[in-house]
Amino acid sequence: MIVKASWAGTALLAVTSALAVASSASAVRTVALVVDLALFVGGAVTFLWAYAIAVGRSRSVEIGIGGLYFLAGSAPKDVKGNLLGSLAAETAIAIAAAAARPFTSVAFAVLAPLWGLGLCGLWAARYGTFPARRAQETG
Repeated sequence: MIVKASWAGTALLAVTSALAVASSASAVRTVALVVDLALFVGGAVTFLWAYAIAVGRSRSVEIGIGGLYFLAGSAPKDVKGNLLGSLAAETAIAIAAAAARPFTSVAFAVLAPLWGLGLCGLWAARYGTFPARRAQETG
């Protein structure tokens, strides 16, 4: 479900960004802006939600930022490839759209990749494998 949501956001960003770059109609660019901001806000909420879950899990496992948000050593190869692939595609689409129309609302596309990053974190926080927490020595 998380992987599908990530790719759905990527597809939505690709379609609306392409239409906004190709069109000068303000209605098309407004739709793209709404999508960009929705992906950004959704990604920010998901990012924080993943962090909250990870904080709860950190009582028993050691979670690093690389493992949480970039799936370093915490996800199977197929999941990691899909989620990071979606994030990379969102980033490339956003940069291309912003470069094509830099001083317009289309440039807000650079905010959208937070969607993919937040979903990477959510997957790792829920399902990721992390090493058990080591006992702390008391002095």
